[in-house]
Order: sequence, then structure tokens, then C-alpha cells
Amino acid sequence: MHTKTHIIFLCLSVMLLLSFAVKAETSNKHLLFPGEHNPFVFDDHPMSRDLKYPEWFKSSFLNFPEDLQDVRRDKKLGLIVYFGQDNCAYCVQLLDINFKKRTDIISYTQRFFDVVAVDIWGNLPVVMPDGRHSNEKQFANIARTQFTPSLIFYNPWGKEIFRMRGYYPPYRFRAALDYVVGGYYQKENFREYLERADPPLVFDEDELNPSSIFTAPPYLLERRTPATRPLVVFFEQSKCHACDVLHSGPLNDKDLLKSFANMEVVQLGIWADTPVITPAGKKTTARKWADDLELFYTPTILFFDEQGEEIIRIDSTVRLYRLSKVVLYVLTKAYQAYPNFQRWHTRLRQQQGE
Repeated sequence: MHTKTHIIFLCLSVMLLLSFAVKAETSNKHLLFPGEHNPFVFDDHPMSRDLKYPEWFKSSFLNFPEDLQDVRRDKKLGLIVYFGQDNCAYCVQLLDINFKKRTDIISYTQRFFDVVAVDIWGNLPVVMPDGRHSNEKQFANIARTQFTPSLIFYNPWGKEIFRMRGYYPPYRFRAALDYVVGGYYQKENFREYLERADPPLVFDEDELNPSSIFTAPPYLLERRTPATRPLVVFFEQSKCHACDVLHSGPLNDKDLLKSFANMEVVQLGIWADTPVITPAGKKTTARKWADDLELFYTPTILFFDEQGEEIIRIDSTVRLYRLSKVVLYVLTKAYQAYPNFQRWHTRLRQQQGE
């Protein structure tokens, strides 16, 4: 009787574990990108793998002070050092999904950072960011990269500002990039940043964050005959942490929402086939228009005047203060006297005694 009871208990336990596994896999589907396999489901056993670094990684002699000089020369935000190894399944996920299939991640990373690869078992000579000499293996040990892949972010002067240990699927990886690019690491830890829009506001593949300010389709945005109001177009996507933060933060501000009431405000999915007639009168889709505009980041917010000319765009992390000032810049038509937003903003602060 005892044996029979034990067998029944084991069967129930196995069924329960399988149930949890199915639920876990299902719950992670909202993190997928169109046409992408589940980034949480892969064989992570160590085995021989032919890892190839992306062609857009920086070709480096592993003299990091020199690489940092290049970063400063090109006015980028910093240097990312990728620590990996050949038999690492998680490195495959990072290189083949985030850094190969996700064009938004690739473009965003390249815009703000140089990326240099280090083999944690390699023996190539290295000059570390602080100027000390070592080799790849020693550098990996000194940097305490216990898991691969590890990414260490250095500012242009070689100070470590953030690190990612292990593999982050695309949604979290984009959030980490936003965290660094937006300078949030200076004020809060990464967990606190994630919690401001966690869980994501939407999960479905084609679902975007709703807001009362957005005009319903059809999107007839032609302005060859001048309109009576400026046009604002939000390009977003689902599973976008920066989009979630925008909606849970700035787009909840009552004063900002009142300002948007003086504009025509449209939301488009950057990957969607939604029909659109652009301000120039071209019939296209949201996806094709985003390509024509060379957009790479979500959310990107574009402002057009009444004649359909683009005034300014925000295609990086934005919080309430900057967004509200850009809206003011557009509504007051300050761009006519100050084509450069920063010059106008500096003048405004001087006038207000800030």
C-alpha cells in the first residue's frame, strides 16, 4: 500500500511540474518578436558551438584606452565589453537573437556604444580600461565575469557604469539599454527601473498601449492642404519597456495631456501593416513609413507642422520634463525663430531664471 501511494504521489508531482512548465512557457510568449522562437526555450548544455561575432562589433586590438578614445571622438555614450565563450548556449541566444535578428536592438546599440568581444579563455594581450596590462583570461577574472555572456558598460572615460550577467531576452535587453542611455543608472538601480513598468502593460503581439489622446483610424495624415493643428505621431511596439514607462509616466500627466489636446495625435505600430497616408500624401503602411523615416527606436515621437513638415523627433529615452518642453516648443511655434531646440531651451531657461 505504501509503494502504491508513493507511485501515485510521484505521478502527481510529475504532472504538477509539467503543468508549471507549460504555464511558464506560455507566460513568456509575450516576450517574443514576430517570427522569433521562444528565447526561454533552448538547450543550455555545454557543447561545441561555432560562435561568430556580429560584423558590426568593433574590430579592436583589445587596447581599451584606445577604444575609449574612439568612443569620445565619435561622441558615443560608452563602450560595451562582451565576455563570452565558445561552448555557451546563452551566448548563442544573445548573438543570434538580440544581436542578429533584432534590428531595433542592433541599431540602438550601435548608435550609442562600441562593442568589443573578449574570450574568457583567450590569451590575447589586453590593455584594460584602467591601463593595466593582462590577457583575455586574466581580464575576465579581474572583471569577475562568472557567467557568460556578461556585458560590462563603461562610460567614455573607462568607468564601469552597468553590467549584465547572463542572457537577457529582447524585452529586458532593450530595457537595459534604455536604463543606461537614459542615465537612469545614476539615480536608481535596474530593478527599480524595471518595476516602474513591470509587468508590461500589454502582452499581445500586435497590441499597443492605449491612451485617450490617440486618434482612431483611418490615418489620413495628408497635409498638402494645411491643417489647423500640428501633428504628432507615436511609433511604438508591444513588449517595449520604454513604451510602457512612457505610458505609465509622462502620458499620465494631466497638464501634458491637455497640451496634446491642441494637436492631432496618432499612434502607429512600427512593425504593423496599418494603412497610412503620410503628411506628404503618400499611401503606405506604418512599417514602410517607419523604414522611410529610418526609425530604429520605440517609442519615437515625431512632430509635424500644419503643412506636414517635420519639426523635431524624439527617438531616445524621454521623461516628462523634456517631452513637455518639446510640446511647448511646437505649440508656441518657437521653432520658427529657433530651428535648434536646444538653443531655444537654453534661452527659455535663462528667461525663467533657471
